[in-house]
Amino acid sequence: MVNQYEIYWVSLDPTIGTEVKKTRPCVVITPDEMNHNLGTVMIAPLTSTTKLYPSRILCNVQGKKGTIMLDQIRTVDKKRLIKKIAQLSAKEIKEVKEKIKEMLVD
Repeated sequence: MVNQYEIYWVSLDPTIGTEVKKTRPCVVITPDEMNHNLGTVMIAPLTSTTKLYPSRILCNVQGKKGTIMLDQIRTVDKKRLIKKIAQLSAKEIKEVKEKIKEMLVD
């Protein structure tokens, strides 16, 4: 069962243009009610390239520093999820919520 704020290896290919490519860690951002009832999830990819864009959140996954790319949110079929590898910390969850609200609500 997939839950919100878990991090999975996700196969993102094929892609078009400047979409983030390859298999990479991604955080699930959809609420659990949707995750448990739909065949798709919304994810935000992670990168080890630290660019301090306003839409990116610093994170630490399995001892590796990186950023959550909230500017690259997309919906994927659960079949693209390969393996759960971690979960965001409470601090990271708070920052993701605040940034999504800032980007999409306010």
